[in-house]
Amino acid sequence: MTGQMQQMTMSDGATIGVYHAQPSGTRKGGLVLVQEIFGVTAHIRALCDEYAADGYEVLAPAIFDREHPGFEADHDAEGMAQGIKLAREVHPFDLSLADVQTCVDALAKAGPVFVVGYCYGGSVAWFAATRMHNVAAASAYYGSMVPAAADEEPKVPVILHFGREDQGIPMEGVEKVIAKEWPNATVYVYEAGHGFNSDRREAYDAESAKLAKARTLELFAANAG
Repeated sequence: MTGQMQQMTMSDGATIGVYHAQPSGTRKGGLVLVQEIFGVTAHIRALCDEYAADGYEVLAPAIFDREHPGFEADHDAEGMAQGIKLAREVHPFDLSLADVQTCVDALAKAGPVFVVGYCYGGSVAWFAATRMHNVAAASAYYGSMVPAAADEEPKVPVILHFGREDQGIPMEGVEKVIAKEWPNATVYVYEAGHGFNSDRREAYDAESAKLAKARTLELFAANAG
């Protein structure tokens, strides 16, 4: 069973696309899955479907829809440049947080809600744990903004996944997060690079991806999911 794109109205009145995947079997909880800079791509939709198969009702907002409706970039230099421009120059980051909060609130009516994010979405997932409400737990994959925001104490359990070989997130930044010793934050470091969870990227590391997914599901299960 696969999900489908639907339209949702966000807190600013804008209508954007959201990929919605229904859970298989007994519903364990809601999950907001936050995209990489490449958009709600086939890879992101596949991840949503996987989590739905694990028992979660999933929403993945197309957070760049206001500026570039239907944006889906290839995992190459050109696609990366397009995504970086949208993420850093065009689209307000606070609006991404607001859109995720809208999706969280929509799912919260039916039980616990979790957030998982990758790359750009990994940073959003960290802030979901430190700033948002109605979030039971979060799993953040290689979010580059996390080290700079390490002083924000998570309000709910969050696990962070970083690659030791990630050229964009130096280990000194990761060590800064570890040194905070926040009770609700657990940091995992994998012998892999940035984007190790994506089988569409050269940095894909199947063993690390499998372990990170298992840890993510364990986190959700331990927090009423």
